[in-house]
Amino acid sequence: MRIARIGKKPLPRQHWSRHGLFAALIASALLSAGGAVAQEQPAAPAPAIETPASPPAGTPDATMAPEAGVSTQAEADPSAISLTLPHDLSPWGMFLAADIVVKGVMIGLAFASLVTWTIWLAKSLEILGGKLSARRAAQAIGNAATLNQARRALGHTGGPGALLVRAAEEEAALSAGALEHVSGDGLKERVTSRLSRIEAAAARRMSRGTGVLATIGSTAPFVGLFGTVWGIMNAFIGISQAQTTNLAVVAPGIAEALLATAMGLVAAIPAVVIYNVFARSIAGYRQILADASAGVERLVSRDLDFRNVAPATALAAE
Repeated sequence: MRIARIGKKPLPRQHWSRHGLFAALIASALLSAGGAVAQEQPAAPAPAIETPASPPAGTPDATMAPEAGVSTQAEADPSAISLTLPHDLSPWGMFLAADIVVKGVMIGLAFASLVTWTIWLAKSLEILGGKLSARRAAQAIGNAATLNQARRALGHTGGPGALLVRAAEEEAALSAGALEHVSGDGLKERVTSRLSRIEAAAARRMSRGTGVLATIGSTAPFVGLFGTVWGIMNAFIGISQAQTTNLAVVAPGIAEALLATAMGLVAAIPAVVIYNVFARSIAGYRQILADASAGVERLVSRDLDFRNVAPATALAAE
């Protein structure tokens, strides 16, 4: 017995081919429409690489911005300014900023320098006047034939030359009674002794004050060195406290310390030079006095030789 299938009947082949053709046309239409839409949309632009525009003339470069910021910050911070700005490094400014010990050293050296130049002025005038007076006295003694003539030529003038002549006359008057019984050698010795003492006293008087120059010349550099050592020590202490090696912090203290050494040399060098000049001048002054003393001794010896000569001959000698 044949079983019949219940359901729809299968479509004929012509019907399937018609539907497939219709679907292909619809798909082709859709694809063509999609391509047209894609062609109408513009392509997306490629990302452009922007080049930095050059700043216009007169506009500060961007690289200067950090420096401008730093300067602005420095202007706003007074402590930063005080560390970078230099101190007053003039001699007076360094003196005012120095330590009290260094100030005392500088004041002492300045006073020593003042004393040096004061002694130079006073002793120069004194030595000049003493040399002129001694030369006049030596010339008068050299031109005289006897002690009386030398005394009259010098008159009542002061100075070592007149003292030499008066001392010889006084000794001759004191020994006048003994000259009749003894030779005149004792008188010559006594006159020489008195003249040498007068010479030494005059030279000692002329040398007064030069010892101060020697002291200043020998000690002033060491006093200045003490001030330098003290100032440098304080400078290093300040560096350690500030915890910086900035030149603006280090330099002022060292400069103040070196100023003490400079003042020591300023006080010592002129003192040494002036002392040497005075030593030579005083030696020349003593030589002039020695010439005058030798002339007085010759006059005493001549008077002794003429003491037993007839008065007329003695008057002729005078």
